[in-house]
Amino acid sequence: QVQLVESGGGLVQAGGSLRLSCKASGPTISTCALGWFRQAPGKEREFVAAITRSGGNTDYADSVKGRFTISRDNAKNTVDLEMNSLKPEDTAVYYCAADGRYCRDLSPYYYGMSYRGKGTLVTVSS
Repeated sequence: QVQLVESGGGLVQAGGSLRLSCKASGPTISTCALGWFRQAPGKEREFVAAITRSGGNTDYADSVKGRFTISRDNAKNTVDLEMNSLKPEDTAVYYCAADGRYCRDLSPYYYGMSYRGKGTLVTVSS
């Protein structure tokens, strides 16, 4: 069973930065793709970013491109999300996610991944 534990959320002013981290445990085959999703109050959960095991393929939602960077450390089984130039509309609960069904193409994960953490709250004040 895959377990994902997020950390690093908090309150930040608009224009600021935060770094989220997620520790993954469980079968390696189930975590070839790691990613982040978010859900704002009253809104649907949405894809933020994903990365393949090698790190050679990453994908981002248009709303965060150029501001967020996803990275992973396979030795530590962690995936990070560096968030810069934060906006009030980035306020949401951010969830770490993992999946082992597709290890090269990240597009199948736009609508969700098999495993998800409990989330960490990011609040961006204006």
